[in-house]
This record gives sequence, C-alpha cells and structure tokens, in this order.
Amino acid sequence: MMPNENMFWARARLRILLLGLLFSQSLPLGAETLLLTSDRLLDVSTGRMSQNVQVLVVDGKIASINPDLVPAEARLIELGDRTLLPGLIDSHVHLTSSGANFRAQILTENAAEAALRGAQSAQVTLMAGFTTVRDLAQLIPSSTLIAVALGDASNKGWIVAPRIITAGHALSITGGQIDPSMWVASAEGLLELGPAYGIADGIDEVIKATRYQIKHGARVIKMAVTAGIMMQQEGVAAQQYSEAEIRAVVEEAGRHGIRVAAHAMGAKGINAAVRAGVASIEHGWMLDNESIRLMKKNGTYLVPTTSMLSRISFDNMPASVRAKAEVVFPLAKQSLINAFRSGVKVAMGSDASMIPHGENATEIVAMVDLGMAPLQAIQAATLNAADLLGKSDRGRVEVGLLADLTAVDGNPLEDITTLLDVVFVMKGGEIYKQP
Repeated sequence: MMPNENMFWARARLRILLLGLLFSQSLPLGAETLLLTSDRLLDVSTGRMSQNVQVLVVDGKIASINPDLVPAEARLIELGDRTLLPGLIDSHVHLTSSGANFRAQILTENAAEAALRGAQSAQVTLMAGFTTVRDLAQLIPSSTLIAVALGDASNKGWIVAPRIITAGHALSITGGQIDPSMWVASAEGLLELGPAYGIADGIDEVIKATRYQIKHGARVIKMAVTAGIMMQQEGVAAQQYSEAEIRAVVEEAGRHGIRVAAHAMGAKGINAAVRAGVASIEHGWMLDNESIRLMKKNGTYLVPTTSMLSRISFDNMPASVRAKAEVVFPLAKQSLINAFRSGVKVAMGSDASMIPHGENATEIVAMVDLGMAPLQAIQAATLNAADLLGKSDRGRVEVGLLADLTAVDGNPLEDITTLLDVVFVMKGGEIYKQP
C-alpha cells in the first residue's frame, strides 16, 4: 500500500471515529424502567401542584404516579427542587427554514440541505422541552416533503427530534400567501408551481393538492385562506380561497381522518374558514365579534403566534412588509386580547422559524403578557395542543400516556419565564436532557 493510500485510510478512519463520537453524544439514554422524583408535579388539567412526587416510567409510558411498589430494576432520577410537567407541544413551526435569510433559502437550498437544517432545528426544539411539534409547511420548492422525512427519521431514532406532525406543502392560490414565487418576487416562468407543490385553484385542484400531500405522508393540511404580512403584495386581510374551496379541502382531508389548519388574518377569511370546518385558525390577528362567536360555537382553535408581534425583526424585509406590520401589529394585539378574554380555545404555536428555533417557549410568555393566566398558557402548550392535534396519548402527566416529560426550576404558575429554561427533557421514556 502506497503512503498516500495509508494517509487516505487513516483520515477515513478518523472521520468515521469522529462521526461515531458525535452521534453517540447526541443519542439519548436508552429507554428503560425509571423512577423520577421531583419536589413538584403540575396537573395541567386542574392546576393542582402535587408535592414530593414519584413517577414510574416503563417501556416509554407513565406506569404509575407515587407507586406502592417500585421494580427492583428501576433507575432513580432525582430532579429535586423542580417542577415536573408534560412535554410541551408547539402547534406551528417550520423546521426547514431558519434565520432572517429564509427568503434566500427558497432559491438556494435543495431538499437535502433543508433536511439537514431541519434536523438541527428539531434538535434545539426538543432540547427546549418541546416533545411534539406540528410543522405547518415547507417553503422550499422541492417535490420531497422534507418534514415528513424528518418525522420518519425521528420515529426511527435516526435524529434527536420531537415527534413531528407535518403538512407537507401548504395550499395556496396562484400568487397567494404561500406561493413561493411571491416570497422571493421571482420573475414570470421561474417558479410556476402546481398542485403537487400546494399551488392550486378551484375545487378540483385543491382536492388534488390535498390528496398529493396525504399520499406522501402529510398528517395535517394547511391552507393560506387570506393574504399576510410577509407577501410582497398590497393588503393583509384579503380573502384568497373561497368558502367552497376551503370546505372541499376540509371534506377531502376528513375522509382520511386528517384536520385542516387555516392561515387566516382578515376576519372575512377567518369566518369563511371556521364555517367550512377547519380545526384551527393560524394567527387570527384581525378577528371580529363574528369570528369569536363562530369559533366558540364550532370549537375552532386559535393558534395566535403571539410572540412574533414583539420578536420579529423587519430590518431585512422589504419596505412594503414593514409598512403592513406597522398597521397590523397593534390591531393584532387587541384582537388576541379579545379572543383570550372571550374564551376562544387556544393552542400554542410559535411560528418558529419566524422566531429562532429553540426559543419556542417565548410564545407561552407572550400569551401571558397579553393577559392569559399562566395555567391557561401552559394548557395551550400541553393538553389543548394535544387535543388540536388529535393526540390523546400526550399533553398530561397521567398513567398510560406517553412518558413525554419536562422539568423546570421553580414554579411556572408563579413565574412563567421558568419555561424558557427547561432543565429536563424526556421523550418516550428516553432522557435527552437532565440537570
């Protein structure tokens, strides 16, 4: 063997060793029988705070709370002066985009690069205490449903990530809110996409687009029912899909047991979407009294993406986007305050990457800042979000449910900002982060 060959193989072995080391460091401790002890346990359903609790975890599920008998093989995890609560759920993320430069990513990143970016985003999200997320669409114009692949990889243990429920491509009218060509202001002919990419007009096309996303693994459908702030177009409130088109999607998705989330800011589009039967209104920044009445009547969830109103930076955005934000943001805050006070059902959603991945819990704090009680905000990120996602196996610390658990220093009912620094994360009985 020649010297240069020896050097090649030595370098190859070193790369393999380093990759193995990095991979082993990212893996959780294996699922086993564990006994968690903590000074406090929050019952998110009632707000009751139990003292000096023990939670027995067997085969990835909660087997007992304060058990009379502890298996001899159980490993003790002492959390001490901390509050144990369910794994958090973010109902609105975009894992495959990140940072202020996300517009450029639409044109410059392929599906493989976006998947790697998404895996990184997913890991920091899990480490922030979010054990389940709903990914509401990719902007990368790839036929590959990237977040579906991320969700599969998470389920198989290939990546450190939350459980991921994804929409694939969002449905948008041609030239609408989630048409990628509008986000980058591309010239005619460059990004002329069709139903496979979610760009669909009329009942036949929206049904075809819905079926395509479901065929390739989507477990929620997202529609851009109205215009929005980020588009380089005039208007924010304008309705884009007709009520008949929305209803067709809701009915088609329903036949597959799948729910529909509607990006909707203006009241006219919100009301049409609620009447058509969507499960959630995303943003809902310009609700009127009729919107609130309809949402309460139909049990429609509001996913308010509240923290964007104070966290998002428009420094690198077009002037038209900044101008719309200056008009809409004050209206949005009052709209959400009205919804919270009126008792509309709320599920927490951060819209990360519009805020940094891993800082998702700032949404919980922001909802409290707009008048929601700390317990209500925690419920929005646990049992309410689980209900919206149709996942009755999580969102509470109860016997028989998934052992998706987090812990924080202090008492989040007294100081909601404790959720910004989660110190313990367990998903499916596996520990990913601990003090």
